[in-house]
Amino acid sequence: MYQIGLFSKINHITTKTLRHYDEIGLLKPDHVDYITGYRYYTSEQLPRLHQILSLKQLGLSLNEIKEILENPLSAEVFLKLKERELEKHIEKELHRLHEVRTWMNYIRGDKNMNYAPIVKELPRVNVASMRSTIASYGAYFDIVPKMGEEMNRQGALVQENPAYCFTIYHDGEYKEKDIDVEICEAVREVYENSEMVQYKIISKVKTAACVLHKGPYSKIREAYIFIFTWIMENGYEVDGNPRESYIDGIWNKENETEWLTELQVPVKRV
Repeated sequence: MYQIGLFSKINHITTKTLRHYDEIGLLKPDHVDYITGYRYYTSEQLPRLHQILSLKQLGLSLNEIKEILENPLSAEVFLKLKERELEKHIEKELHRLHEVRTWMNYIRGDKNMNYAPIVKELPRVNVASMRSTIASYGAYFDIVPKMGEEMNRQGALVQENPAYCFTIYHDGEYKEKDIDVEICEAVREVYENSEMVQYKIISKVKTAACVLHKGPYSKIREAYIFIFTWIMENGYEVDGNPRESYIDGIWNKENETEWLTELQVPVKRV
């Protein structure tokens, strides 16, 4: 029979942990001296302790371990759940490893380092929307002010904190002419539709691959080539129409080299 201190040293486990196992009924001492309160353990308890430590190393909680030891038929259920959890974790880490290697290629000069892609959620948002087929990107400078005038006439209040002005491309791919666009401006609430401007709620996008493009819209094609290549190379596939979110532009930056646009592409894991 071993006192708790010696039993803890033999098994490389703290006395505090052994006391906790006793308190929750996971591993009770074989004997407790009613005068001194000392806990005593026997060699016959070693197999149970080893089972506890082994299951703990698998990442199971103490409650799960207790259930398994008290009801062995439940073991497979808990272990299957842990297996699925580990498989998801491994898959996530493999994708992260691939992204690390992609960044290594950027640093070595094999890839374009002008862009640093991230994956994030796009929020649910109330928008003023105007859909149109435009001849070219230059048409924005004509139709966007008209949309703003119509919204002012309707008394629509723009959401400013945070502001979110973006265009959805319904062609699903980059085009330079005859572009099917939906211009959206986040508003505080949904207003009554007019012939020009519609009001609606756009649902949240759980996963979007995003990259910032700094410079004129005439150069944005490079960002599209980059992000779609990145999506393909990093285990994603496109899962919705791409957006352009306008952060800085002609309204606050005189020099077009300072215009800042975020490409946002809904994606999902392959």
